[in-house]
Amino acid sequence: MAIDTQTTVTAPDAVAPSPGDTRLSGRARLVLFVLCAAQFMVALDFSVLNVALPALGKDLGLSQSALQWAVTAFALPSGGFLLLFSRIADLFGRKKLFLTGLALFGAASLLATLAWGPASFLTGRALQGLGAAVIVPTGMSLLTTTFPEGPLRDKALGISGTLMSLGFTVGMVLGGVMTDTLGWRSTMGLLTAAAVIVLVLAPMLLPESRTPERPRLDVPGAVTVTGGLLAVIYALSTAAQQGFGGVDVWGTLLVGLALLAAFVAVESKASAPLVSLPMLKRRTVAWGNLGGLVTFSMMSTVVFVLTLYLQETLDLSSFQTGLVFGVQGIASAFAGTYAAKIIGRFGARRVLVGSLLGQGLFIAALLGIGSGSGALLATAAVSLASMCHLGAIISYGVTVTSGVPNEEQGLATGLVTTTQQVGITIGIPLLGVLATTQASLFDGVRTVLAIDALIVIAAAGLVAVGLSRKKA
Repeated sequence: MAIDTQTTVTAPDAVAPSPGDTRLSGRARLVLFVLCAAQFMVALDFSVLNVALPALGKDLGLSQSALQWAVTAFALPSGGFLLLFSRIADLFGRKKLFLTGLALFGAASLLATLAWGPASFLTGRALQGLGAAVIVPTGMSLLTTTFPEGPLRDKALGISGTLMSLGFTVGMVLGGVMTDTLGWRSTMGLLTAAAVIVLVLAPMLLPESRTPERPRLDVPGAVTVTGGLLAVIYALSTAAQQGFGGVDVWGTLLVGLALLAAFVAVESKASAPLVSLPMLKRRTVAWGNLGGLVTFSMMSTVVFVLTLYLQETLDLSSFQTGLVFGVQGIASAFAGTYAAKIIGRFGARRVLVGSLLGQGLFIAALLGIGSGSGALLATAAVSLASMCHLGAIISYGVTVTSGVPNEEQGLATGLVTTTQQVGITIGIPLLGVLATTQASLFDGVRTVLAIDALIVIAAAGLVAVGLSRKKA
């Protein structure tokens, strides 16, 4: 087990025999299973409800315009509180907070399952998001502090990243099947059962880790960064439904940006900052997170516009569209099985740059789709782009967390997961609306794909230059 001299880690026995060993012991496999199951569960929650929205809207009396809150109520706390909880976990115990998040997530999922009206359902969704904001960074930091930097951590992050990617895809397919056969409540019931299973296993297997000191929590920093992230995510989530024309969208966005600017000013003067500014100046942290932001935001946009293209332009059914993304999920899983080996051979930085470049080029290949045909090309190109996307996900996580002391792993993984959440949130509002506001949906989809590809390819160049620069 990786143990830093400034971090207290206790466990019944070690899960990692040595930093250079690539073999996972039996206990290590169980620990990894629990942590990955929690991440998979949260990823599933992001997508499993999407296709069930019309059914639950009719059942609970939610209007068409109000359905967005089923998504927004989850996205706001899950993204807004990530950094705060990741730091609290560093200070007061990652395992303890992880278990608390699991209990909250399970109870919230049960509330959403049994919801008797819009208010109870949206309350359950908001509490699910709050639980996710606890689970994701604490689970990631438990993983990076349990498995030492090197082949074992790369392998663990590869498996975790693969299952998280699969969670989004499985959620899209499984949500439709469960809603049609068992009703929309079964999707929330599935999450309740998953949370209970992980909560039963986690206390017996996971080590506790925290910093031995108990510094004061940076309250001004926590307030400004949480408020800023909440405002920005709300504005962008609203823009995804209503566009950027509303005063409330721009007003909330400006407030959020102002709070984030205030956060930077507060952190520069704080004696015990929530986020260490020197950490943000690390090349690996800054450029790695840029790569993560781009790969998540641009890939989520591709999935969004391709869904419109396949159903609206090619008239494919929901089931046929689900099969396209099912192939994408299988391709991602295949890539995940080899990602750690490739990173071990070529290094995380090279793999990150190469993965971004590949993602951009395969997105560009989607420009070959036609208005009357193109399902096969779309399936092949999006699957290959997703394989590169998975490589970028894993390699940016390895890049950002490498060389970071164990006492700051919660913060590092909090930045990784915040980047992920913000990336998923901003892509569709910034680019996806171009597909739906042009006279021709097909032309709009092609425009979005072209811009998307250019952004990813440009980001690959920037990350390559940024990571190769020598320290001043």
